[in-house]
Amino acid sequence: MKHYTELEECLGYSFTNKDLIIEALTHKSFKKSYNNERLEFLGDAVLNLIVGEFLFKKFPKSAEGDLSKIRANLVNEKGFTKLANAISLGEFIYLSDAEERNKGRGKASILSDAFEAIMGAIYIEVGLEVLKPIILDLLDKNYEDITLDNLFSDYKTALQEVTQAMFAVIPTYKLESATGPDHLKEFELSLWINDKKYTTAKGKSKKLAQQAAAKVVLEQLKGK
Repeated sequence: MKHYTELEECLGYSFTNKDLIIEALTHKSFKKSYNNERLEFLGDAVLNLIVGEFLFKKFPKSAEGDLSKIRANLVNEKGFTKLANAISLGEFIYLSDAEERNKGRGKASILSDAFEAIMGAIYIEVGLEVLKPIILDLLDKNYEDITLDNLFSDYKTALQEVTQAMFAVIPTYKLESATGPDHLKEFELSLWINDKKYTTAKGKSKKLAQQAAAKVVLEQLKGK
């Protein structure tokens, strides 16, 4: 297990009260008089607020329902586990020997809870204005393009799983064209499997075009 100072370096934040970071990293299985559950509770609420404000400003024309869906796909166990893995959080958590043997450092529930607890601990010590850039930096580095389409339906990953099972290969995408001014670019890509072109699709980014193409081909293959 690594020392928490390496985690502080990764976060770009050093705790004044070291008891706080130790508590945030202590899983209930570790059998101390404290654990990270209370900080996890607080961190969940704070993360909801920060991500909610971020989405409110990023998508000024989006309806409440769409904003809620995007937030729900970021503020959940899967989303927090992704961010926890980005900072190698599992390497710093205090666990019981039994939980170690059960590979607890890789469990999504433990990683997600510890991530919430760490963020709750930073909030307790220095408040929103210091915590906010830490969260936004993690989101920026780990989500290439935060949109409802990208978060809610990952057709590209789903198609990859299907083609690996059916053909033992993964799809490839080729850029066919990029048109329009820089601020209004439209990309057209083709999707290929085993040197066979299956479809073309357009999007405001290459990633969106890939998702659109993957959705079409996924439906085609599932219909076979």
